[in-house]
Amino acid sequence: MRLTHRLPLLLNAVSTLLATGLLLSAPAQATHTAHKKHGSAHGSAHPQPKAKVRKADKPQPSGASYGAREDAKLWAQDAAKRLDLPDAWMQKQIGQAQRITVIEKLVLPPATPVAKNWAAYRARFIEPQRIQAGARFWKTHQAALERAEREYGVPASIVVGIIGVETLYGQNTGNFRILDALATLAFDFPVTHPRAAERQAFFRSELEQFLLLTSRSGANPQSIKGSYAGAMGLPQFMPSSWARYAVDFDGDGRVDLFGSPTDAIGSVANYFKSFQWQPGMPTHYPVGLVPGQTDMDALLAPDILPTFSVSSFTAKGAQLEGAALQHTGPLALIELRNGLDAPSYVAGTENFYAITRYNWSSYYAMAVIELAEAVAREVKKCL
Repeated sequence: MRLTHRLPLLLNAVSTLLATGLLLSAPAQATHTAHKKHGSAHGSAHPQPKAKVRKADKPQPSGASYGAREDAKLWAQDAAKRLDLPDAWMQKQIGQAQRITVIEKLVLPPATPVAKNWAAYRARFIEPQRIQAGARFWKTHQAALERAEREYGVPASIVVGIIGVETLYGQNTGNFRILDALATLAFDFPVTHPRAAERQAFFRSELEQFLLLTSRSGANPQSIKGSYAGAMGLPQFMPSSWARYAVDFDGDGRVDLFGSPTDAIGSVANYFKSFQWQPGMPTHYPVGLVPGQTDMDALLAPDILPTFSVSSFTAKGAQLEGAALQHTGPLALIELRNGLDAPSYVAGTENFYAITRYNWSSYYAMAVIELAEAVAREVKKCL
């Protein structure tokens, strides 16, 4: 599948913090995370299907301190001015940040590309342990999920699917110090990466947002842990996404994506509403393709961006049936490769695209959708 990558939005959190009284709480005990964050305003790394849980995503030995690095000290001085933060405080935090070299390896594309395999990818997430955990999460937090669906228009199942794929309902939120992870990627992003300059700029912005969040809230930047890419909490929000989209959904006066599942539920729903989730719209439809009669090049050219009306979609040889023929919005042909076997295809809607705003990957979006459906069936069985 041909993927196009967009630079995540570099968001200014100052006004959001002041307006909402955003607070960053200390995280609950975590183990490890399997995930990089991808795409849009939420994520950070290259758009490949997520890998299996890596043993490297565990606490790492301390590395060299950035307190001795002139480039890091100059950056902290400049950031303090731009963010209106005390220079001494910024210098102290950067001085405590440590380079974790394993992170530099984890953000690189694999040296030998692995053939994409939707069946194998799906099996990592649509499995009994995750489905049962999702059903328990849904039943425990049913009231918050129903309220989020009413207020934001995002189905409870999709919110449950996101949190399940991201952290197995809080079981795997990451155990790297966020300060170390973001500093490593801000100052030592590997130059061999094909988008090194772009990615380094992104992580410097995320480091700023993280320090701004902790400064305003009074949280200790050195105590907060998450993924090796700097994502935090049950929904694995990057700092800029926390500042822009996280909400105090439990009404206790602070935003806590580590210890409050209710805040996590409301924040995920708010995220999707902000990315134009359409209430009541399916995420995708079945599609038929006839070899030799389908203009695959034209249909795949826009990638996962919904571009074609139903009439233009079918005019290029894609076959739709039933409700799909009455769809009024644009569609995209979504290709999911299956290794050496034939690819799978669906017709993705604007809501499928909205899920990829969380992670720029059609494999990720389909895993969220299918986990959501599996958990919903499990919950229904128990009613």
